[in-house]
Amino acid sequence: MKQKQVFKVSAHLMGNQFEISAVSENEDWASERINAGINEIKRIEKLLTTFDDSSETNLINRNAGIEAVKVSEETFSLIERSIRISNITQGAFDITYGSIDKSLWNFDTTMKSLPDEENAKQMVRLIDYRNIILDDKNKTIFLKEKGMRIGFGGIGKGYAAEMAKKIMQQMGVESGVVNASGDLTAWGLQPNGEEWTIGIANPNYSGQVFSFMKITGLAVATSGNYEKFILIDGKKYSHTINPRTGLPVTGIKSVTIITKNAEIADAMATPVTIMGVKAGLHMINQIKDIEAIIIDDNDKIFTSNNIRLNK
Repeated sequence: MKQKQVFKVSAHLMGNQFEISAVSENEDWASERINAGINEIKRIEKLLTTFDDSSETNLINRNAGIEAVKVSEETFSLIERSIRISNITQGAFDITYGSIDKSLWNFDTTMKSLPDEENAKQMVRLIDYRNIILDDKNKTIFLKEKGMRIGFGGIGKGYAAEMAKKIMQQMGVESGVVNASGDLTAWGLQPNGEEWTIGIANPNYSGQVFSFMKITGLAVATSGNYEKFILIDGKKYSHTINPRTGLPVTGIKSVTIITKNAEIADAMATPVTIMGVKAGLHMINQIKDIEAIIIDDNDKIFTSNNIRLNK
């Protein structure tokens, strides 16, 4: 009898490196199901991308302040859930962040100085999830202000991971992992009967971990200033922008969220970073089935109420 193994495929999707794994005795069987997961992520990327003029996201953005746009049930539901998360996080999560111009913050080039505070404030004027008007009956989305833009950078990766998992499970994959550049969802058990072991990234040393966790049936997402940042006068500025000020968040090096759903994990990591240690943990502790690990700028570790770390 053949032994069960973990079969893995890596693919560059949604601007990130995905690694999709399935446990099986048969490589062809596993490959077929992993490829179905990859195709599902590609489908979602096409739906949500801002790099394709014909995507629903761009259609909504082009008609900001002009008219409502009819969208698919899927896009409508994702926007609806995004607004719910905005309400829970008091606007720290906001898909209308797209109006922040690349001229204000460009982490791909060498920035030498911080943008002007007044200029930053002007830019964030258009960020307000309350100006997304949803018509549930007609499934239309209307952005009230001209120049408003939505983007799914804070939730899309987790949503895609969750949907790929769903497709694979429907095809009979009882154990697997969908890892979207560190935002992952894992189900079932490894071939040796143990839960999956995941590492919590060390924000000070790329590629190193500071703690391990055993998980199954859970999703984990990490947001950190070690992923993308700029150095100005020797100080590190995170690519996470506070939607209220237009300026980068300081004080926290990384936030790891553990919950049952990859979409929620992805969406909650950034707002906790923006809210700060105290307010962020207070919020997490009020919500059922969600936990957080925070590392501040002084390397102090804070955890929500039910976390036990293994060093």
